Amino acid sequence: MPTTDPTTDDAVALLERLVAFETVSDRSNLPLIDWVRGYLGQFGIDSVLLPNPAGDKAALFATIGPRDRPGLCLSGHTDVVPVVDQPWTSDPFTLTARDDRLYGRGTTDMKGFSACVLSMVPRFAALNLATPIHVVLSYDEEIGCLGILPTIGRLGADLPRPLAIFVGEPTEMTVVDSHKSINGFITEVTGHEAHSSKPELGANAILAAAEIVAEIERAAADMRERGDPSGRFDPPFTTVHVGTITGGTQLNIVPRHCRLHWEFRGLPDIDEAEIPARIDRFAQNEVMPKLTSTYPEATIVTEHRDRVPGLAPEPGSLAERLALRFAKANRTFAVPFGTEAGHFQAAGIPTVVCGPGSINQAHAPDEFVTRDQLARCQAFLARLGAACAEGI
Repeated sequence: MPTTDPTTDDAVALLERLVAFETVSDRSNLPLIDWVRGYLGQFGIDSVLLPNPAGDKAALFATIGPRDRPGLCLSGHTDVVPVVDQPWTSDPFTLTARDDRLYGRGTTDMKGFSACVLSMVPRFAALNLATPIHVVLSYDEEIGCLGILPTIGRLGADLPRPLAIFVGEPTEMTVVDSHKSINGFITEVTGHEAHSSKPELGANAILAAAEIVAEIERAAADMRERGDPSGRFDPPFTTVHVGTITGGTQLNIVPRHCRLHWEFRGLPDIDEAEIPARIDRFAQNEVMPKLTSTYPEATIVTEHRDRVPGLAPEPGSLAERLALRFAKANRTFAVPFGTEAGHFQAAGIPTVVCGPGSINQAHAPDEFVTRDQLARCQAFLARLGAACAEGI
């Protein structure tokens, strides 16, 4: 058990334990959550479980310190992305140390942050906190930031509503006050089969989808040209991307069906209706007439599947002021990836993102975090704890 003066070795030991739980998003995270709950219990810290409807996953909410007032919240997610078909050079679910680097799935995204928070629990518990510290661990962040929503819905009801939230996604311990939104769509094209020797008798869903893909790329080019007026993002524009396309039965059949999964990651000030309206207008006005000319029952339907709100700057917010103080920094940054921070901000809670590791390692084979990054995170958390002992 860690002492009340945790070291980086303590964080590494906890990270080793967390990485060993194979919490890929299509699996249960309950073994990890149960273990964390037991760990917190060693220090007299109770926690609340918030299960999903299926009962195979849960979020955890714990409070260290007084329960009759709001506090500062440290938020992380427990799920990780798959390792299938990635060329790892070591077991992704066994923490492997090579020099200063600690390899394993989730080390940087984002079990490194959770390990640092857990390593600080003995110190937090030993302090006579005037302002409580809340800890939130969610699920299903990697499939649309869905698992945090039920927890957010209970903040200010049967769970304390925090004064400010620090989301520990990998920012190399810089303070991030802005990130892009994520909007994901499924476009389904339904045409009509025919023998490939007489394609004019069918309605080719793949060709129709290809035209839509071309329009999506034209939209992407227009967003690149429009750029980023704030000058803060890399890449400096709203991105539009087709992730998967599936369709057809075999070569000699005009394909009846084609499915596109596409997204845009928007700058915080974008009108989120603009791009999907453009794609739908093109599909209905330019593509549909060709399909229905041979098959009147043809359809093109787009469904909005995923939405992660962007994080907009809130200069001078409590979250920003405290994070800069704890990080010993004097400026904030913007990042292109989405996080749960957008949902927290949408609920009216000041939120920033600050955590160990680099997004460049996230989701990649041989994902790693450095010991130095863990140490910097622990220093940030130590300052947070000291501030909560004095009272925010």
